[in-house]
Amino acid sequence: MALVWLHEAVEVDGVPVRWGRVGGTEPVRYEGAGFPLFAREAGEPEFEYLRGELLPVATGGRLRVLDTRAWPTSGRGERPWAGASGSAVFCHGRLVGVAVEDGPKLGWRRLYAEPVDELFTDPGFTDLLERHGGLGRLPLIEEMQAGDATVDWPRQVGVVPQVSGLFQHRAEVDTLARALDGGRQAVLGQHSVSLGSRAQVVAGTGGVGKTQLAAHYATAVRRASGWLTTPGGSAENVDGADLLVWVDAGSRQAVISAFAQAAAVTDLDAPTAGNGGGDEQEQAARRFLAWTQTTARRWLVILDDVPEPGVLAGWWPSTGGRGRVIVTTRSREAAFTHHGTFIHVGLFTPDEALNYLRRALDDPSRASHTDDDQDLAGLAEDLGRLPLALAQAAAFLLDTGRSVRAYRDLLADRARNLREITPDIGGLPDEQRRTVAALWDESVALADSRQPAGVARPLLQLLSVLDGSGIPAHLPASEAALAYLQAARTPGHGAIRKVDAEDMHTSLAVLDRLNLINPAEAPIDAAHGADGEVSEQRMVRMHQLIQRAVREADSDPSATVRAGADALVEVWQDTEHSLETGGAQALAQRLRANAAALEEADVEMGTLWEPTAHEVLYIHGKSLGAAGGVDAAAQHFTRMAEQSLRRFGPEHPDTLRTRFHLARWQGESGQLGGALAALEGVLADRLRLLGPDHRDTLTARSDLAHWQGEAGDPAGAEAAYKLLLVDQLRVLGSHHRDIITTRGNLARWRGIAGDPAGAAAAYAKLLPDARRVLGPDHLHTLLTRNNLARWQGEAGDAEGAVTAFEALLPDMLRVLGPDHPQTMVVRSNLASWRGRAGDPVGAVAAFEEVLADRLRVLGPDHPSTLTARYNLAHWRGRTGDAAGAVAAFETLLPDILRVLGPDHHLTLTTRNSLALVQGEAGDPLGAVAALEDVLADRLRVLGPDHPNTLITRDNLAYWRAASAANGGDATTSRSV
Repeated sequence: MALVWLHEAVEVDGVPVRWGRVGGTEPVRYEGAGFPLFAREAGEPEFEYLRGELLPVATGGRLRVLDTRAWPTSGRGERPWAGASGSAVFCHGRLVGVAVEDGPKLGWRRLYAEPVDELFTDPGFTDLLERHGGLGRLPLIEEMQAGDATVDWPRQVGVVPQVSGLFQHRAEVDTLARALDGGRQAVLGQHSVSLGSRAQVVAGTGGVGKTQLAAHYATAVRRASGWLTTPGGSAENVDGADLLVWVDAGSRQAVISAFAQAAAVTDLDAPTAGNGGGDEQEQAARRFLAWTQTTARRWLVILDDVPEPGVLAGWWPSTGGRGRVIVTTRSREAAFTHHGTFIHVGLFTPDEALNYLRRALDDPSRASHTDDDQDLAGLAEDLGRLPLALAQAAAFLLDTGRSVRAYRDLLADRARNLREITPDIGGLPDEQRRTVAALWDESVALADSRQPAGVARPLLQLLSVLDGSGIPAHLPASEAALAYLQAARTPGHGAIRKVDAEDMHTSLAVLDRLNLINPAEAPIDAAHGADGEVSEQRMVRMHQLIQRAVREADSDPSATVRAGADALVEVWQDTEHSLETGGAQALAQRLRANAAALEEADVEMGTLWEPTAHEVLYIHGKSLGAAGGVDAAAQHFTRMAEQSLRRFGPEHPDTLRTRFHLARWQGESGQLGGALAALEGVLADRLRLLGPDHRDTLTARSDLAHWQGEAGDPAGAEAAYKLLLVDQLRVLGSHHRDIITTRGNLARWRGIAGDPAGAAAAYAKLLPDARRVLGPDHLHTLLTRNNLARWQGEAGDAEGAVTAFEALLPDMLRVLGPDHPQTMVVRSNLASWRGRAGDPVGAVAAFEEVLADRLRVLGPDHPSTLTARYNLAHWRGRTGDAAGAVAAFETLLPDILRVLGPDHHLTLTTRNSLALVQGEAGDPLGAVAALEDVLADRLRVLGPDHPNTLITRDNLAYWRAASAANGGDATTSRSV
């Protein structure tokens, strides 16, 4: 054998030489080419073909016998095969040996060959071959035997899809290669589990790149088998195969037909696909399956896009021996795990998506566009980082010449459907066969055919108008949702029984297994808890593009939106009593997010405003404010008021109602003047349209009185509540809960107006009535006890206040739980009165605990959390730690400004308190300057006569005097 060492690269036409090893005991046909001496007798030397049978059994050494049916004769008495040594010996296209000598026993007519696999035991030979043999590595040695003589290996059945030129190396590439090392089955699946099973199932939602991953692996196998000479990419350390079968496995018949073709190419006397009857095809396919169980050859079967396990029932190839199987599917049904383990293929990561778009749009035709990374990353998120969607969006941009920003505007335009902003079927990149708009049609149809038949499609429609990042799993089980599923159930399934919650849960599980919901990178909580019941904390997730495709295919989207709104209201009202508990805070947040998504889905239709404003709109706005988003609530009701005015006019009940709520949240956000003016207008209109005794009119009077007091007129608020109480008693009677509320408000403003003893007496008189009308454990009754304790303290009995709060707290804990905001209000009040009773250190310790719980339950930006931080800083200063109080207030102030704005009462109060502790910490001039700024803002926001404005005037006067008395640099001994 000669190994040619080339000093310069040369172009090689054809494929590299393939190497083989002959096994078994039966002779195998061989051929070779050499230059025996007799071929020179005619003059110029000529080569001569060697033909015959190679005997795989050794002759006692390592050499193999090369039998020939004819041999040359030499007139000069020389050995007939003299000069033939060094001839390459091939069996079925593989280099298996090198002729080395002829033997004397049969008159020098028998040749012997050195097997090439024996040469591989020589380190010097393998080193030269690896470094200079052209492949950059050692060639693979392929096994063969006599039974293979009729087949030209390797063979392929089916067409392997082209791997995209933009294919990205992802973690799943290596996972699949490792899983299949040594011959296993792979199903590319939804959840990653331990490898080493008989199969790997590659699963995930449509469009995540399962087929591309399988095609990439198949291409690597083809390259390792010698089919391809182009350089490889990632994950090239894979074994070759003698047979590769690629099946578009959308149906059982497609699988049988492909296996029958495989039987034909493996010379199992089977008809090819399309020839013979169905029985003949099945028989041929069965022979192929039997061959996979017995052959020593390496084979790879890829079953692409299997819709459900039933397609492969009875048709799983065996991986005993040297076989490998990959199944790609959108399903995560348990039956797949009987044959193998799952490999989850998820969405692109943000970095992968950005890198893909950079490469895809790096085209000379786009030289005029300056698509920065922010635009590209935004587009990736708009498309949910779904690989197929990114590919089709890039193709659309290249075809149309649009900028990324312009395309994002098109994508955001709900008046356009997906088919308008993706390529036509003929313009899809990378041999794709489905547009994004049609990507999930087959999966939806399959899900809808599962029991309970006809429920999955309307369930998807309902989920599609909600927040795909987290839909409470018990929401579709509401009565409103079940009624919709019954009414919208796909016809033609012969179902008579009414859809119930169990049907919904079953359909939800079907959608989950088919990856139509919960297509996230990380594992998602199941819809059911350990006890089989749906937990309020468990969420259903749905990819935004699946949602959009389902919405666009919905034949009655208004009915779907209305059902979603009814379901949200039902769930909100069912849990209203506990929405402010710690466990329900996350649920309330998710309900708000779903309401916002529903409103967005309804922008073009206006279903939520027909015939009147849907209750979900009001609940959403109030929940925003209750969660601390006072500005968000004000903005929400501003939009509602504008919409109601445009649709219904100024005198419609919905217009008046939205104006009323807007006024409230304007006041809560610090716009006291705007709130008063708005409520005065609402009250005037309700008096004119509804009359003085209508409950809505009385409610408007109550709110107007409240904001009158908040604006700095507590005496006016007290007087207004006195008049309101007279009319409410006349209209509603003494036992109505509104009477209890108004009497409490009257007592409160009496105390704020300067009569704390009168306020305490009023609350003491109210408490027995609240217990009788509402019950001892009603929230209003408990709050009455809270207010009574407060005004006892304000009237001078701080110790009595502490005792009353200590008695109240166990009942709050028993009735509402430790995480309810009102329970934490009572804890805060108890801490404050302990401080006022002479224990500021105890107050600091108590507020530290309250703050920790509010951070855990409400989050860092909730106004109640910010208030707890304020109280902690205040009492830290009262312990004598003025410097610590300054630091705490300085840290708090930027957060309050960011969350509540510059004019909110807590913002102004924090600035006032910060100025005081600055003075107490030794900076009276700084205190004066800060208080001058606070006074200017309080004059602007509250006016000159507001109590808080007057307090700031007094503080400023004090620190001016203190600064002058101490030369501007001495620390005063007391704080105002």
